Amino acid sequence: MTDTAGEIAASRTGDLKIRIASAAVLAPLVLAAVWFGGWFFAGLLAIAAVLMARETAGLLFGEASLRKSALLAITALVALAFAVAGLTTAALAAGAAGLAFALAARSWTGQPLWPALIAYPYVVLPLVALIWLRADPALGLTVIFWLLATVWAIDIFAYFAGRFIGGPKLAPKISPKKTWAGLIGGMGGAIAVAVATWMWLGAGSLLALIAIAIVLTVVEQAGDFAESALKRRAGVKDSGTLIPGHGGILDRVDGLVAVALGAALLALMNDAASPAAGVLIWP
Repeated sequence: MTDTAGEIAASRTGDLKIRIASAAVLAPLVLAAVWFGGWFFAGLLAIAAVLMARETAGLLFGEASLRKSALLAITALVALAFAVAGLTTAALAAGAAGLAFALAARSWTGQPLWPALIAYPYVVLPLVALIWLRADPALGLTVIFWLLATVWAIDIFAYFAGRFIGGPKLAPKISPKKTWAGLIGGMGGAIAVAVATWMWLGAGSLLALIAIAIVLTVVEQAGDFAESALKRRAGVKDSGTLIPGHGGILDRVDGLVAVALGAALLALMNDAASPAAGVLIWP
């Protein structure tokens, strides 16, 4: 092994250790907030909302500052408050109102409208979706744990499959490290979580849950690609520097953002009255 190859291997090993250490610190905090639910979970999402708004402003509005992200953050927090109160429709209306105000302000100052059209749904909708799903009294806790486990399994299995198998790239111009092997590995991880969840629930169709896991793998990877495209446009490697080894919060939740929206759509299609069951239990 040449010195250069050895340095690359050492760098990758060090990066992996940092990623694992960061995850070991953050994961228990996230799981505890999900477990307790209510204002604990809402508080976690409120912190995430402010951080996501700041990083999204950096990617889309040209500056990760309080001035640029204030309206987006306030809109997300107001929407969260309505969602926690069980007023999901009002939460969506608050998000739409914030977007309308941002569009009017950008139009007045001659700025392009499309960054706001991306930023507001990107930050607000997944947060409201997570609150809505967690509020299901029967399976709210289970569905959020399942979503997190699915996203984490996809990322872990995709990482190791891509690293040790390699092969053709998925979309090298957007995300040069993503491979087809990683996508298939991620599907394997999501399917494993789906099987374990079905065994735990003892209800619904296993084949349906496996099919959903496969679809959500594609959705999760699409969310990753979407954020990568935003970073490439902004000319940055990471959305921020908040989490050692991972980058910014958007680098960590890009897949979850997409999966949360996908799960909410499944719930609306199958059983909007019991959204968690609408995601997990299919005939």
